[in-house]
Amino acid sequence: MTDTPQPLIEVHPDAAALATAVAGELLNRIADAQAAGHVPHIGLTGGSIADAIHREVARLAPASGVDWGAVVLWFGDERFVPADSPDRNVNQARAAFLDEVGAFRVHTAPASSEAGSAEESAASYADTVRAEGGGDFDVLMLGVGPDGHIASLFPGHPGLDATDAIAVAVHDSPKPPPDRVSLTFEALNRAQSVWFLVSGEPKADAVRRALAEVPAGQAAAALRETPARGVTGRAETVWFLDADAATLI
Repeated sequence: MTDTPQPLIEVHPDAAALATAVAGELLNRIADAQAAGHVPHIGLTGGSIADAIHREVARLAPASGVDWGAVVLWFGDERFVPADSPDRNVNQARAAFLDEVGAFRVHTAPASSEAGSAEESAASYADTVRAEGGGDFDVLMLGVGPDGHIASLFPGHPGLDATDAIAVAVHDSPKPPPDRVSLTFEALNRAQSVWFLVSGEPKADAVRRALAEVPAGQAAAALRETPARGVTGRAETVWFLDADAATLI
């Protein structure tokens, strides 16, 4: 196994500054990739800081030169609820920026009105990843919960142990809605750049735990306690924090 680079930590004064910085960097990465003749694959996440970033992307997009018809967008997880539910990450992203910028190469796990079970949805999403992208992300953005979860991989949940799988069904989520579909650690780790997006003091301890050094013999237990420890980028891992989220590091 090749060594992965040490994580970079970038602290911004507040959530608004964080959102502007991440949006600007994302647009630059996409524009650079397109200038090099590459079709970028971007992994999106949900949550309040992601929503703020998405709105900044929409604001800054006109001056970026990005061709959104040549960007492939994915979601690290999705809520298994009806297709028109506001709880769907894809619907939140559409409202914030996808529709405004004209992005249409957008993939996520089928909704409960489109698949008979979360397991069927996960299998369908995995098939789409294989067929449309091969699973490699240029940039994968991940929020982090106060409990240290990423995507819908929660502390102690069975999905943490999935192997030889791209996506898994998640039941009994500790935060609603209870049924979800998540990419696995194996899928999430197929990213060149992983960006953790974290805002707010309630998440400061999760950030501390995710970045803490632990003895090798305790690594598995630490991962089960803080799933954010389980994803790193092949080329870079960046923690974009606001000052409140960075208070314990």
